[in-house]
Amino acid sequence: MEELVKQRALNLLGMATSARKLISGEGQVIQSIQRQKGNLVICTKDCSANTVKKIKNKCEYYEIPFVQQFETDELSLAIGKRRSIVLIDDRGFTKSLLKMKGFNDMNE
Repeated sequence: MEELVKQRALNLLGMATSARKLISGEGQVIQSIQRQKGNLVICTKDCSANTVKKIKNKCEYYEIPFVQQFETDELSLAIGKRRSIVLIDDRGFTKSLLKMKGFNDMNE
């Protein structure tokens, strides 16, 4: 991901946190997915394979988009908590992130 796009995405995640539209932590994210509450799940690239598989399967079952981006340190700095999984609970923030050129390119 281009550095500028990455920084803009992380800034947007910080704003989502301030707006209380971001759910973080594995347990809370899983509960929100099961309630079909979220719009996009972001898991860090250095998250454990077991956790990624569990979250990805839940997202596929409940038809919630899943991307694997960033490092845990980058995400943690942006949202103010040490987390490796977040769920965006707002269509506007989700739409803005997915529209960023290059955001989905790193998910491949």
